Amino acid sequence: MENENAEIRGIKVGDEAVYDMEITKEAVQTFADVTGDHNPVHLDEEYAKDTMFKKCIAHGMLSAGLISKVIGTQLPGYGTIYLGQTLNFKRPVYIGDTITTVVTVQKMKPEKNILTLDTVCKNQDGKVVIDGEATVMIPDPIENPKKQHKD
Repeated sequence: MENENAEIRGIKVGDEAVYDMEITKEAVQTFADVTGDHNPVHLDEEYAKDTMFKKCIAHGMLSAGLISKVIGTQLPGYGTIYLGQTLNFKRPVYIGDTITTVVTVQKMKPEKNILTLDTVCKNQDGKVVIDGEATVMIPDPIENPKKQHKD
């Protein structure tokens, strides 16, 4: 039974965490190298000039990875396990954009330690570049007695 008034280890519906990051050329290159996604729309300015974007764009999953950063280190934090994530890519992210990631607790299943989270990434102009929803499980305090902290 879902109980939106419950708390799980001090977490309640409406709690929110925010993280900002500038998307640099180095971050895009590192992401390409780690994943093997060397699509020229992300890395080659000459190629990108002839696309609908007119310049290089960041990988969509680079921005989506910022959601994982917030979930895994801030809210709910260390020990959190992803069960699912939807992503809707709304706008391109360009090198030099600052992405603000906001994760908000939407629903709770305290008996199963499961949270549903609203996930949104916006650019420096406040325009949504990604939105979606994550379902996560947080560990029992006995499983992970270490204190949580922010990066």
